[in-house]
Amino acid sequence: MLINKAYKFRIYPNNKQIELINKTIGCSRFVFNFFLGKQQEKDAYWYIVEELVQNGQLPINNWRGQFLNKFETVKSLPELKKHYSFLKEVDSIALQKSVENLADSYARYYKKQNKKPRFKSKKNRVQSYTTNRQMGI
Repeated sequence: MLINKAYKFRIYPNNKQIELINKTIGCSRFVFNFFLGKQQEKDAYWYIVEELVQNGQLPINNWRGQFLNKFETVKSLPELKKHYSFLKEVDSIALQKSVENLADSYARYYKKQNKKPRFKSKKNRVQSYTTNRQMGI
């Protein structure tokens, strides 16, 4: 029998650590929203072409926008870091997990298990990020 174990910790960070945690949360939200915007652009193009097919202006919808692929998206993170230097200051694994969460959200949406992913807001009460780093902050 498989038993899963989880630990929940309460941390008391100093001011420098609080600043790093807030930066990481903000950058994770930025990456999530950036790639969500890219995917919504692809979806919009597909719907435009589909509408043209419905109106008889195009014979068939040959435009195939790629779905969000987490491996390709994670590979594009270094290129994104070149344009936005503030992304270099935070944990890279947190950014990768943010992209994986978005890809999982879209996979569930296309399977009709969840609603469409929405942009993350800074005003949300719950702010978090995921990492698997074993060392301290």
